[in-house]
Amino acid sequence: MRITPAEITALILSIKTALLSLIVMFPPGLFVGWLLVKRSFPGKAFLNTLVMLPLVLPPVVSGYLLLVLLGRHGLLGGFLFDVFGIELVFSEFAVVVALSVISFPLLVRGIMGGIQSVPSELENAARTLGASPVKVFWTITFPLALRGIIGGTILGFSKSLGEFGATIMVAGNIPGKTQTIALAIFNAVQLAEDATVYRLVFISTVVAFVALWLTERLTLR
Repeated sequence: MRITPAEITALILSIKTALLSLIVMFPPGLFVGWLLVKRSFPGKAFLNTLVMLPLVLPPVVSGYLLLVLLGRHGLLGGFLFDVFGIELVFSEFAVVVALSVISFPLLVRGIMGGIQSVPSELENAARTLGASPVKVFWTITFPLALRGIIGGTILGFSKSLGEFGATIMVAGNIPGKTQTIALAIFNAVQLAEDATVYRLVFISTVVAFVALWLTERLTLR
């Protein structure tokens, strides 16, 4: 199975943008996951629904909303273009944003599962001994929830690798610039390049299988 340079470029771009999206969404994902598990506050149900919304929304709808927000005439995109001359859509940055939005719910769900598994008695004991909330989190909650956090991180990363709908809406399908492996498969199907489709589908399937297997191993132990 010989992979062409264009396919390698799409694969590298997919991995690169998936890793960047993971870096972007992990800190807020960790905070939101902890907040939804450990705190009660007005609007908690609304926040949880908002975070999980991309799981049930068609990815194309999420992509369209991002396009409206980040486009040249959008609220954020228009400001950046008028003030700094920066155009966000149809760029690598748009790919990262699309991947982050679609993968964020899976990351948060994994983090929430990990934090929920931590015995509250241990955290309460640490507070009784004078530990601050920050110290309790980093010395008790985070280490004991680590398997769930890693599992959510792997799921978020693997979802980013396979994301299609939102990416093509807000970033387009530009070879060498925004064409990820999922978009390369779509392009190859349109051109009836069966050999390319088989190769890329095989690579995507292997990556997805390994990601799910690692998640199961981590969360079931």
